This record gives sequence, C-alpha cells and structure tokens, in this order.
Amino acid sequence: MFFRFFIARPIFAAVISILTVLAGLAAMSDLPIAQYPEITPPVVNVSATYPGASAEVLQTTVAALLEEQINGVENMLYMSSTSSGSSGQVAITVTFEVGTDVDEAAIEVSNRVRLAEPRLPQEVRRLGVVVQKRSASFLQIVALQSPEGRQDPLYVANYASLNVVDGLKRVPGVGDAQIFGAEEYAMRLWLQPDRMAQLGVTTSDVAAAIQEQNSQFAAGRIGQEPTREPQALTYTVTTKGRLTEPEEFREIIVRANPDGSMLRLGDLARIELGAQSYDRIGKLNGQPATLIGIFLQPGANALATAEAVRAAMEEMARSFPSGIVHSVPYDTTVFIEASIREVLQTLIEAILLVTAVVFLFLQTWRATLIPILAVPVSLVGTFAGMYLLGFSINTLTLFGMVLAIGIVVDDAIVVLENAERT
Repeated sequence: MFFRFFIARPIFAAVISILTVLAGLAAMSDLPIAQYPEITPPVVNVSATYPGASAEVLQTTVAALLEEQINGVENMLYMSSTSSGSSGQVAITVTFEVGTDVDEAAIEVSNRVRLAEPRLPQEVRRLGVVVQKRSASFLQIVALQSPEGRQDPLYVANYASLNVVDGLKRVPGVGDAQIFGAEEYAMRLWLQPDRMAQLGVTTSDVAAAIQEQNSQFAAGRIGQEPTREPQALTYTVTTKGRLTEPEEFREIIVRANPDGSMLRLGDLARIELGAQSYDRIGKLNGQPATLIGIFLQPGANALATAEAVRAAMEEMARSFPSGIVHSVPYDTTVFIEASIREVLQTLIEAILLVTAVVFLFLQTWRATLIPILAVPVSLVGTFAGMYLLGFSINTLTLFGMVLAIGIVVDDAIVVLENAERT
C-alpha cells in the first residue's frame, strides 16, 4: 500500500511534515482575511459633484459624458450611475470581470475620465472627479459624538471631516473613509424672492457677484524687475482673499446704480454660517453622531486593518476637543474573530479526544503522539493550498476547516490502528 512507503521511512515523512508546516505558516502571513470570500467582481467608483444641479441636468451634462468615455474599457462587464439632485452628486459604478486586477482597472478608468473632463461643466472640473477602488461592503463604522452636548453636531462633523477622515484614509488596508450625513461648515445665503423681484435682480446676478468678489488673486509686486531705476526693496502686494465672515458677504456689491448708490448682498438675503447640507443626519442610540464608514481595500487583511483603525482612532482621540468621544458600533471583524476562536476551540477539543481515545485503546504514548501531530500538520498545511488557489481566510473557509478537523482525526486514528496492527 501507498502508506507503507512513509511508515518504512519515518525520517522522510517527518521532513515532509516539517516542510508542509513551514509552507503553511509562510502562506498564513500573506493570506487576506475577510468576512466573506471575494466572489464578487471588482468595482471602481467614479464620483463628481455639481452643486445646485437637478438630477436631469446631472445626467445629461456629467453622467452621460463620463459614461460615454468609460464605456468599453477593457474587461468591463457593466456600469451603473446614480444622479442625486438633492446633493448634486453623480456616482458611477464600473464593474469588471472576476479576476481583473483592480489597480489596473482603476488606472484605465481614470484615463478615460481625463478624456471627458474638458467637456464637463466648469464647476465640476473645479471640484474634481474622483476615481477610487474600494470594497463594496463596510469593514467598520466609527462614530464621533458629544454625549453631554458640549459640542454641537455641526462642530463634531466638521472636526471629523478636517482632522479624522484623512488620518483614517492613510491607515494601511483602508480603501476609503466616508462620512455619512457630513454637515461641513458653509456660508448659507437665504435669498428673499420678493425683494429680488422688486429690485430686478436674478439669482444668476447674485451668483456672478459672489464668484467675482469672493476670489483669490495674485496682485503682483512693487519694484519688481525690470525697472528704469535701481530698486533697493521689492514689496509683495497682498490683497483681500476669500471671504470668511457673514459680515463680509453682506458687503458684496450686487449692482452699482447710476446715482452712485450700491445694492449689496445683505439687502437681498439673510446670511449666516451653517451646514453645507441638511439632507442627512446621523444618530447613535438616539443621539446625534457623525458616522464614518470604513471600506476595506481589495485583498487587504481585515483583522490587521481593523486593529490599525482602532489604534489610529485611539491616537487621534488624545487630541480631541473636550466633550468629543468615539466608538465603533459596527465591526465585521467580530464575526471573523469568533470564527477563528471556534476553529481553535474545535482543534483543542479534537486533540484532547484523540489523545484520550488512542491512549485508552492502544495503551502507548508513541501511538498517541502521531495523530496529535497529524491534525495541526494537516490544518497548517491547508493554508499553503489556499494560498496557491487564491483563497482567503474567511468565515466559509474557517467553517470548512472545522468540518475537516473531524475527518483528519478519524483518518489519523484509522491509519494508526492499521499501522499498529500490521
């Protein structure tokens, strides 16, 4: 029989077992860990913003142009787009064939988007078109809130946008970090239609005046070469930049009348510092909260990434303003950790049962030691096979390993019994 070859050569069998264990340990460190296996096609997301535009305008002036250029990219299966008139955002999801390198796919899509950019509206080009690859499901959701009400939700959301999100995006393994219902600070202009109709002013006039007078210009320098006379000093001219206070916006001149009077923005609108959007709000246990969704990078280790996110949040929490706390109300790695614990528990139980049964019936420690070693050798060696086949450590593969432990134990006992009998 085939097994007699290894029984007659115990040193050779031991070397094969050691090499199998080493290969499994080496593959284990490189295997990606996730909640579910990567059976879905890779996805690349394209997003653009056109403030104030309706869904129809977004579809015709932004989404259609981008789709026209992206269509036909290599290995693409299909794409879908969503135009939200309330937020002025366009989201295009490009799905590729299973097995496509997501990094190359993102580069190809980005090149196609660059071809469409010259035809996009100026406001869209100014805000930029974002192309990114990320997992379709959440890894974690991080919540920031002020439980005692010492900081208002707008302040918490703006602090998270400026100081937390960028730090989370730099964490290795994080594909993207996105705030849901972000309430960033913005200057709100509440126009008075009756007053505007009385003075003959349109919203286009107001927008043009704001765009013209709320800009940053390079005014140049005084005494810069070439000059007719030698200059001892050169002065850089500093002018008023972008406006930051409501009082400054009230002084914007909308129209200068022939009699010398001026129509200012404060005569037509109520101006205040508020949130950029009031469409969405986040809550945790009934209390206002800023929710940050963490997306896993394709092929990244979920456990290591989640631990790195928690460590990054603990580090950033040291500099949080007074009254702001953070928590992780949703974490998919909890299920993965529970599955790993179950595998280890089953392995320990199997080893104890094998030890008891074999020693009870064969009455020899040498025979008992063989199946005890066979179980971990088989399981650790499995990781090498998973690495070669492109599998990941997830709840399904761990469940399969739990089932395989019983088969390995039974086979080890049967082979050992026959070996001892012969």
